[in-house]
Amino acid sequence: MKSRRRLVIASNRLPVTAQVVDGRVNFVPSSGGLVSAMTSILRDSGGCWVGWPGFVSNNGVTPMLDFRAAAENYSLQPVLLSEAEQNGYYKGFSNEIIWPLFHGFSTRCSFNLDYWNYYRNVNARFATMINAMSSSEDLVWVHDYHLMLVANFIRAKGRLSDLAYFHHIPFPPPDIFEILPWRVPILRGLLQYDVVGFQTARDQRNFVDCVRRYLPAANVRRVAGRYEVSTSEHSTTAGVYPISIDYESFAGEAMDPTVLERVESIKKSLADSRLILSVDRLDYTKGILERLSAFRLLLSRYPELRGKVTLIQIAVPSREDIPEYQELRLKIENCVSRINGEYGKDGWAPVQYFYRSISRTDLIAYYRAADVAAVTPLRDGMNLVAKEFCAARFDGRGALVLSEFAGAVDELRIGALIVNPYDVERFADALHTALYLNESEQAVRMHAMRLEIRARDVYYWADLFATDCLSATDPVGAGISRAARAYY
Repeated sequence: MKSRRRLVIASNRLPVTAQVVDGRVNFVPSSGGLVSAMTSILRDSGGCWVGWPGFVSNNGVTPMLDFRAAAENYSLQPVLLSEAEQNGYYKGFSNEIIWPLFHGFSTRCSFNLDYWNYYRNVNARFATMINAMSSSEDLVWVHDYHLMLVANFIRAKGRLSDLAYFHHIPFPPPDIFEILPWRVPILRGLLQYDVVGFQTARDQRNFVDCVRRYLPAANVRRVAGRYEVSTSEHSTTAGVYPISIDYESFAGEAMDPTVLERVESIKKSLADSRLILSVDRLDYTKGILERLSAFRLLLSRYPELRGKVTLIQIAVPSREDIPEYQELRLKIENCVSRINGEYGKDGWAPVQYFYRSISRTDLIAYYRAADVAAVTPLRDGMNLVAKEFCAARFDGRGALVLSEFAGAVDELRIGALIVNPYDVERFADALHTALYLNESEQAVRMHAMRLEIRARDVYYWADLFATDCLSATDPVGAGISRAARAYY
């Protein structure tokens, strides 16, 4: 990050999660490229990460976090939430209203006034903690839909800190957003940030269209690929910053002897069967049922593939205490059983379904073993599985079938086979095409995608966003950064 200023990051969860084992609290590092990139930046700049530690009561959590961060150049500051707050703010407003609505599933929303009140209160608590942990010289970077109102509460206390926000999930168009009873205060809250970042130009455009419709007094103008939105209270920059992965880490680990040994084990277990791989968190937005339907149609249309191709579907458990997710899991399991019952034979199950988390070593090994990766969400902010799969394929082999509704499609259409996951017939045909791509075409497509991901990895993303934040909030700044000009 091109600044010596301290950085204060706020997200729903800390980069470590508290777990109770045998009555004792232990902290487990969170995984993912975002955590790696942000902690790396924090070490360089100094600062603080504010978030929920994954534990209801204090129980000595704060001093334990202090001890854990002592060796670093930054601190971890927990926001301790009660069970009622977690139920109302996180499970309720964030995941029963914002998550389904912003992904286009408005009929799944539960518009409960209590949820809204909890959401406001928890956002206010985060704001109080951020104020306590930062100074007016710091850059405050808030992450995702759980905390859209934080800047509103910080500004209300008279603070003039530089405030930035990154929205990791899709932002809906006005006709969907208007369903939200609290659409105006959400927009006004977001416009209290100096910079608001989105994954795709579509999300950016949807946000601006919502502002124009529901805050007609706002002044909107386009400047060098970004929008400047001005109200009587504040001026906000809305930009596009596609998040990515730690490319070098994935590419390097894919060559590890332990991974390669695991790859051989996976291939041996499949015998002569080719592998279509899908890895998703279990969620209705991921299109797992639609993918299973397309695979079933593939086996129906192309009988010669029976016994010659296997779909491995890895579904990582998610929100297991919510009945809707329990029902989805049952539907998926029933669908897998039907396909295996209809087409399976001795020594070959068409679908191997794993409902569990897997280690990073196993994940990369599956990426390396796959002939095809099917990444086909019904709607996704980005979807990093697609980028991880490409980064792991140093052999230049493998084909990517990618949903046109994943944010990653903007960058990876140069090499992926693009599908509408609702169009089961063409989806099945795309799987067939992917299975029969020759090695030369695989190499050309994979090389193009890997170059794109390597050039714009998660560190590029973080640096681009942070640099633009400084440009937008520096009164003597010269507008958009060189990195941003190169991108646009």
